[in-house]
Amino acid sequence: MKVLVGYATAAGSTEGIARWIADRLSGRGYDVVTHVMEEGTSTAGYDAYVLGSAVHDRAWLPAGAAFLRHQRKLLKGKPVWLFSVGLPGALRGPLRRWAGMEAATILGELVDEVTPVEHQLFTGVVSKGAFGRFGALAFRAVGGCFGDFRDRAAVETWADGIADSLDTVKAATIHRPY
Repeated sequence: MKVLVGYATAAGSTEGIARWIADRLSGRGYDVVTHVMEEGTSTAGYDAYVLGSAVHDRAWLPAGAAFLRHQRKLLKGKPVWLFSVGLPGALRGPLRRWAGMEAATILGELVDEVTPVEHQLFTGVVSKGAFGRFGALAFRAVGGCFGDFRDRAAVETWADGIADSLDTVKAATIHRPY
């Protein structure tokens, strides 16, 4: 079974998560291709898709959203998992809960293009440079922290769930009665 793990990244954090997912699926015996989602990237020839984007302003990056829009006909009826990489884990207290709720907002914007099996929101690398000087000060003032908040174990656990689902699909295909 051939799986495309596609990503749209701003600074490399999402690409790293995509590669962790790809490595995990590969380790489970799947033929995995990892590719940046951009105009011209073909989705033809894959059996399943794991697609993710960095989140800015509570939405996928334009390249990731455009990719889903342009590929929606090929993705229709195929197993698709979506992941987003934002900053919930970099916040504290009520803001962390508020940022965690952005998963529903993000997914709401994407479901017009594709119906995913599942959507997962991860926290990525949060750097001062991404905010600008004033934005970084404001972010710190509301309790935000800078650093690498990617949780490899959580990503791999999620990828294992994807592999388990694909194993079920593969088994049903192989043992289909005639």
